[in-house]
Amino acid sequence: MRKITLQIYDRLKRARAIVIVAHQNADGDALGSACALFEHLDKIGLKTEIFCLTPLNPRLAFLPHSEKLQTNPKIFANPELDTIIVLDSGDLQYAGIYNFVKNHSAEIINIDHHHTNQKYGHHNLVISTASSTAEVVYHFLRHVQAHISHRMATSLLTGIITDTDNFTNSATSDTAMSAAGDLIRRGGNMNMINEQIVRNKSINLLRLWGDVLNRLNKNIDLDMVYTYITQTDLKTHQISETESEGIANFLNNLDEGKMALILKETQDGKIKGSFRTTKDDVDVSALAKKLGGGGHKKAAGFTTAGTIDEVIAKITTL
Repeated sequence: MRKITLQIYDRLKRARAIVIVAHQNADGDALGSACALFEHLDKIGLKTEIFCLTPLNPRLAFLPHSEKLQTNPKIFANPELDTIIVLDSGDLQYAGIYNFVKNHSAEIINIDHHHTNQKYGHHNLVISTASSTAEVVYHFLRHVQAHISHRMATSLLTGIITDTDNFTNSATSDTAMSAAGDLIRRGGNMNMINEQIVRNKSINLLRLWGDVLNRLNKNIDLDMVYTYITQTDLKTHQISETESEGIANFLNNLDEGKMALILKETQDGKIKGSFRTTKDDVDVSALAKKLGGGGHKKAAGFTTAGTIDEVIAKITTL
């Protein structure tokens, strides 16, 4: 890691203009990593901007520098732009920028932790054993001897907490705990993160959860427990799509089934699926990949066309 880190850092220091990309519908890991990296690059005098194709999730507005996030793809038309950092994205389609950069002259730096990553960058810092992209960025910053401020520490700690589901899922490793402990010592505000990310359930959201959990079903052949969320559900309970996140991780508490799946209707008529498992002999990323998605062995997702019934039928034939 040290060798590629130093190569990337040397490239960054020579950049004329940099865009840091957090994948569309950015979560705490993608945006936390982007905000921490932005602060360091800005501090050393590099012209840097943050981009995400979709608007900021209000739950993440507490992250330092999140207000600088831009959603206008015209950012890629900047003639000075020569370096693009893509975070937490297995491919450029998932990042949401493929159409903007497929013929771009800028060098792409790919920083990620998904083992399904396609190594699409000119420089690839992909550590599949890391708990999160935030953990990868943490070690990157340590290797280049960057000063990690309390703001950067809060951003990176948010990423680790998000992807380990508050240190409860299989991504929770000794290196993740060590990094988190160091970030807390550096001023990472764990109480604020928990208030914003963990303890943020409204009555309407829990009522939605009740409806969704009441639909739990089991496919015997796949040994898979599944449920779904419709757009009607979201409208009935006045919950946004981003607010409804979290049920997939909650399904890890089930003691039935080798894996769990939650399907969600999106506003554009597609179906978004999230797989979870706690079993060592199950690789849900392999299933997600067959559906055009990807992720980790124990947590993966996809987006596809069709109805909920059609998608479930498709999965049973994989």
